[in-house]
Amino acid sequence: MNRLSHYDEHGEIRMVDVSDKESTSRVAVASGKVCLSETTLHLLRAGGNPKGNPLEIARVAGIMAAKRTSELIPLCHQINLSKVDVRCEFAADGILITAEAKTMSQTGVEMEALTAVSVAALTIYDMCKAVQRDISIGEVRLDAKSGGRSGDYRRE
Repeated sequence: MNRLSHYDEHGEIRMVDVSDKESTSRVAVASGKVCLSETTLHLLRAGGNPKGNPLEIARVAGIMAAKRTSELIPLCHQINLSKVDVRCEFAADGILITAEAKTMSQTGVEMEALTAVSVAALTIYDMCKAVQRDISIGEVRLDAKSGGRSGDYRRE
């Protein structure tokens, strides 16, 4: 069984040392969902939200958040991102959010993709809470990653 990488042999927390790892092209894709009522979805589709278009604002918020992941997540490495793409799409019962992050680095971009999805979802929540109080956010997950020593991963 693998051990948690953010703990040393004495059980104390540490930032993982990636200095000996090779810089490689790395990509991560994450997704999540904001569950909204039919009434709220209709309002969004009609462009009737008094605060503006939540989906576009959420896209920008997700990109900005990915760029600041190391400031939000303790022990997360600061990496140069070469791309962050956030997409928000209407679904039958809410908004589906997908984020893709890319880098050429010694460590992966999973946290950046997950942070982008999470903050985009929170932004939609904030923008829609005036018209719906029972909004829920869920299903935030890593869908795929490539690059690095641990190899590729794709959720089935």
